[in-house]
Amino acid sequence: MNDKPSILNNHKEAVCIFSGGIDSVSTASHLKKLGLDLYLISFNYGQKATIELDIAKKFSSLLKCKEHKIIDISFLKKLYGNTNALTNLKSKIPDTFDYSIVVPLRNTTFITLASIWATSLNISLIVYGAHVGDKRYPDCRPSFARSLQNTLALSEIDGIKLGIRKKINIWSPAIDGLDKTKLLLIGYDNLGDKLFQSWSCYQGNNFNRQSKVKSHCGKCESCINRKKAIIKSGLEDKTSYLVI
Repeated sequence: MNDKPSILNNHKEAVCIFSGGIDSVSTASHLKKLGLDLYLISFNYGQKATIELDIAKKFSSLLKCKEHKIIDISFLKKLYGNTNALTNLKSKIPDTFDYSIVVPLRNTTFITLASIWATSLNISLIVYGAHVGDKRYPDCRPSFARSLQNTLALSEIDGIKLGIRKKINIWSPAIDGLDKTKLLLIGYDNLGDKLFQSWSCYQGNNFNRQSKVKSHCGKCESCINRKKAIIKSGLEDKTSYLVI
């Protein structure tokens, strides 16, 4: 983490976008350790890996969040069409980065919807798990977060001036200089081996007959990034993979 004071120090509660992946779980555990009350929000946006929503439910209980909402916006799958491999059943998910795994305006949509909920809760902080290693994803960059934060403020500027609305602040690990490895080490420090129960795989239908559990495919881009970060951390990887 960089030496600058984090905006997290100025907040007591947050609405956290929560996929059940290793990044969002580690991020949420970080907020919990800092003493923030957590309101978690997950989305069914038509993704192949709907298993992540079940994982998110488990971790929301483990983290003792104040509330966890799972919002069904799966109608977006019809709008996405053939634009990306995460929602299009006919598209093969690549094992290296390809722009086909960038879901159009996904974080823009998630953060905007999370902000509506935050407004109703009178909470001014939105958190999502983007880290500095997510540079290939435009909606994970700090410049994107700053721009959307300004846009959200403009959309409620009159209410903010009147004191009716709070200005929304957006925070991600990337803003404080955290990469995936540092982030998962924070998650491991808070959760121990339970962190490996998080779900990173873009596929959702992998069943390991030997272990009789759902397993990460081990070969998609997200699985590979997970493996690399865990190896770099020096931790023993206890994730179940179909392909090691």
